[in-house]
Amino acid sequence: MLSVTEQKPFEEIKESLSKCKSVYVIGCGTCATELHTGGKAEVLEMKEKLEAEGKTVPGWMVIPTACDELTKYALESSEEEINKADCLLVMSCSYGVHQVGQFNPKPSLPALNTLFIGKENLEGVLDEVCSQCGDCVLAWTGGICPVTSCPKGLLNGPCGGTNNGKCEVDSEKDCAWTLIYNRLKDQDRLDLLEKDQPPKNYQAVVKPGRLAIN
Repeated sequence: MLSVTEQKPFEEIKESLSKCKSVYVIGCGTCATELHTGGKAEVLEMKEKLEAEGKTVPGWMVIPTACDELTKYALESSEEEINKADCLLVMSCSYGVHQVGQFNPKPSLPALNTLFIGKENLEGVLDEVCSQCGDCVLAWTGGICPVTSCPKGLLNGPCGGTNNGKCEVDSEKDCAWTLIYNRLKDQDRLDLLEKDQPPKNYQAVVKPGRLAIN
């Protein structure tokens, strides 16, 4: 599983750094490195771009996993350089940005957009398989989530635009409900399609989420 990210447009990054004359750049050694959005090469490229814009970059690092507790110790190890910066530009998923902000009082600003949590179903292809909605219907849909797999999030069968098993929104993509039908047919459970699913309960997950583990 990977946090799937993309780099923000550089103009947006510049705007967020408008009040920062000195910027410390932080990358992530796991997801962002694997996806080439915030590894060492991208951090060094960002450093050059910022310096070309007249910013001072007193230092940079690639934290092995920016979203875990070791971030605290990584930041402490470069405290002298970080203290020279007005803000920290974090090239990781939003979890990493949050974690850096937890352990350092300087502004922690994102250089990436976090798109989704992805699973590699095909080599080199990451797919979102769960929207973490808190109201799971997989028992009735053959383990395939229509909320995530269908662009329209339909709960009771395909829309009228499905064509030869392909999605109306993306003709290269299999219709989620065709996949569900075929899965249930193979399992001899097509009768489950007769169950009427109620409208999605969007109150099932209260934001921000919190769970106390005893």
